[in-house]
Amino acid sequence: MSTEHVLDHRPQGPLRARLRESASKVPEVTVYFWIVKVLTTGMGETASDLLAKVLGPIPAVGLGGLAFVAALVLQFTVRRYVAWIYWTAIVMVSVFGTMAADVLHVGLGVPYTLSTPLFLIALAAVFALWYASERTLSIHTVRTRRRESFYWAAVLATFALGTAAGDLTASIGLGYLGSAVLFAVAIAVPALAHRGGVLGAVTAFWAAYVITRPLGASLADWMADPIARGGLGWGLGPVTLSWTVAIVAFVAFLAVSRRDSRTAV
Repeated sequence: MSTEHVLDHRPQGPLRARLRESASKVPEVTVYFWIVKVLTTGMGETASDLLAKVLGPIPAVGLGGLAFVAALVLQFTVRRYVAWIYWTAIVMVSVFGTMAADVLHVGLGVPYTLSTPLFLIALAAVFALWYASERTLSIHTVRTRRRESFYWAAVLATFALGTAAGDLTASIGLGYLGSAVLFAVAIAVPALAHRGGVLGAVTAFWAAYVITRPLGASLADWMADPIARGGLGWGLGPVTLSWTVAIVAFVAFLAVSRRDSRTAV
């Protein structure tokens, strides 16, 4: 899905002209967007597990929460999309969203069969409030503080939901590699449904956005898991580092080339 496909409910006339002059707070939806998004999901999964292993669960959650808040504050202070600021916020949402899902399961004993629908309800509630307030869920109408707040609430909910869903499929016998294959197939469904005229652009976008989380996390977990458990045996540290390097490389490319931003949408 390209940016043009996500621009539902675009205003016309003078209002549209004024909006064209304002700066968007989110990147253009290109192939680079989906690549970096999947990379952040995998890196967030293994980084969260690594921090919990090294620091302990409680200090890791505290540190992750502080970094998450700091990244969002920085994102809200800028007036336009800045690649490294935006994707830093996404990375911290990924790390903290993973921790939120893990706290429910590991810390409070909530099974994935319950946490997954709970996070789905939370995401549906965010979307309902967002649409009731703004009459659109299109990400390229995110030019006001209120819409940006709804956007990041939805992003956080998608990460928590995707984490729980990925862990659920892995725990019922599919394993991490099987889960990765499942979600790789699943992510094609909203794209094909949209192309066939069955699913609207905004709905298709958010469906694919949710699925990127368990897809990337399952791949990263499979790479980090021991060979005896069906993984590649790379370990949490090397996987986290390698995916972080890939993210930095892509974001640096986007910051220089500006392939995912333009002044007029």
